[in-house]
Amino acid sequence: MLMLWIALRAPASASSPPHDAAIDPPEQLALAWWALQFSPRVCVLEESVLLEAQDSLRLFGGQRALLQHVRVQAAGQGASALAAAPTALAAVALLRRLSAAEVATDTATASPAPAPLPAQACGPAALQRTLDALPIAVLSATHPHVPTLQRLGCRTLGQLRAMPRGGLSRRFGGALLEALDRAYGLRPDAFKWIALPETFSARLEFAGRIELAEGLLFGARRLLAQLGTWLLARQRGVVALTLHWEHDLVRRGDAGNGSLTVRTAQATRDMAHLTRLLAEHLARVTLLAPVVAIRLEAPQTAALATQSMSLLPEDQREGETLQQFVERVSARLGPDRVLRGQLIADHRPQHMQRWQPATIAVVSRRKKSKLPAQLLLQPPWLLREPLRLTVQDERPIYQGSLTLLAGPERLESGWWSLLPGAEMEGQELALRDYYVARSPHAGLLWVYRRRSAGEPGWYLQGLYG
Repeated sequence: MLMLWIALRAPASASSPPHDAAIDPPEQLALAWWALQFSPRVCVLEESVLLEAQDSLRLFGGQRALLQHVRVQAAGQGASALAAAPTALAAVALLRRLSAAEVATDTATASPAPAPLPAQACGPAALQRTLDALPIAVLSATHPHVPTLQRLGCRTLGQLRAMPRGGLSRRFGGALLEALDRAYGLRPDAFKWIALPETFSARLEFAGRIELAEGLLFGARRLLAQLGTWLLARQRGVVALTLHWEHDLVRRGDAGNGSLTVRTAQATRDMAHLTRLLAEHLARVTLLAPVVAIRLEAPQTAALATQSMSLLPEDQREGETLQQFVERVSARLGPDRVLRGQLIADHRPQHMQRWQPATIAVVSRRKKSKLPAQLLLQPPWLLREPLRLTVQDERPIYQGSLTLLAGPERLESGWWSLLPGAEMEGQELALRDYYVARSPHAGLLWVYRRRSAGEPGWYLQGLYG
């Protein structure tokens, strides 16, 4: 049965190991993952990515609309050419017909906007006629026998198909006839379909040796593009990613392989932001030996639904978000240099918050809790250390005699004072009466009177604006 097969020429890559042809280059695998949005039947065949899209025609509005959709979008994924045919091998043959000169000509005349890919297509009625005119080299099964076939005067697939099948089978083997029949639709095709892995892990081997850590970013960008495609297909965002690098066995000596982990406070699939974060971290890394390969892993991801984007100009975001800016600055200066406050459930004012690295994820509550009424009376500015006040005629003094306006608000806390880090006034609990007071010159103040055993006293805790 003839189907609609679309073949995409994957980006050329010199990163795959030449000794292991089973390893697909990262760009080719990323293109195959991207093609899964059009059909679940996607496979990798030599230099091309194949997808069987017959069952997807109705979903995308017909064959013409589907081909145009794939042709426009595949250019942004690094594909360089497209071909469509009723059989898989025919699509690959048409793809190989598009010479590098034709691709270069189309690219040179491209407009600033992404241009459609060079394309070649044929329908079921023209399949035999189109294949008969193609050179025999467009089929991989003929490559070992091209010199012999050309000496026999066989230069096109039509001439090859006209030769006696018995003689072809005895001299060149059954694989040649099988490939020929599959290309013309006389035999069914069988491929191993691409499936997205449950976890992301991709390896890239460099053509040379990388001496500086910043040089790893060039290869990491290619793996990040592959990660972005995996995240989009899985509808997930990355929370932590790890970059591993392998040192040259000849020169590394006793140096082991290295790794770098980058974490984000929120799940994201913004590859530009992750690239900036990785660049900031790599700028602080010193390689112990030259690097020959890297591997990118995403050990921690979270579900991330796609958000609908507004068409209104005022709703379109430009630049990076505040969280992305904080993460980038933290990566540059160090996590201990960029801090954020975190609220703590504690009645003691100086223990109601603590400072922690801004890159640590903050657990958001579904319903925002309201502050208790008594906390609304507290001033916005608290002193780092309470200031002991002078007392005259049993009235505290701060730039004049204070007038108590509201209070007392009694605080009895610190029963856990024997625990490390708890607030202690001598060896006693925190027993205080808080007041809102007015100073003739300083304005409204927040003061308290210590009621603990020993010498009582008045203290200034905070100031109102």
